Amino acid sequence: MQISGILLVIYMMLQLHGDTSVKFEAVNARPHINLYKEELTWLTLEEAEVKIKEKNKPVLIDLYTDWCGWCKVMDKKTYSNPGVIKYIKENFYPVKIDAETRNALSWKNKSYSYNAQYKINSFAVFLTNGQLSFPTTIILTDDNTVPQAIPGYLKVPDMELILRYFGDGHFGKTPFEDYRNAFSATWK
Repeated sequence: MQISGILLVIYMMLQLHGDTSVKFEAVNARPHINLYKEELTWLTLEEAEVKIKEKNKPVLIDLYTDWCGWCKVMDKKTYSNPGVIKYIKENFYPVKIDAETRNALSWKNKSYSYNAQYKINSFAVFLTNGQLSFPTTIILTDDNTVPQAIPGYLKVPDMELILRYFGDGHFGKTPFEDYRNAFSATWK
């Protein structure tokens, strides 16, 4: 039995015998330390739209909800990776959107509002073509292409595949299956 299990049993036994004065203290506990100094700076939709006019780059949208556990894991593990951060900063405009936001969102002169019946913002429905799943990574390449939604948690090597496919200009030129078969991940 692990030490924490033994301590729990002792604590429960003391509770049964009425001794509530016992307190446990974490020894050598350290808060989570981000080993990587650099962080990803998320833009608003409005900021991304302004930046596109200055320099045209694809928009990467992290579509999440507050209750989504895998969204939190992806923030902690994927979006904190130095390779992911560096590549996104250089090749995309990153935007983080809560799919359940009650705020009106505007993109390309169109307004999207919260749908109380479905408890979702209509922009999330537009981005995913109604196939809601969280987290979902969406790539907006240009005005003439439908949003490219990639549902689910992406580990760092999977994210590298997606980012390089779109960021290096293979989208629309190389079939994704061909690109994936030839791809070798370098980020860990």
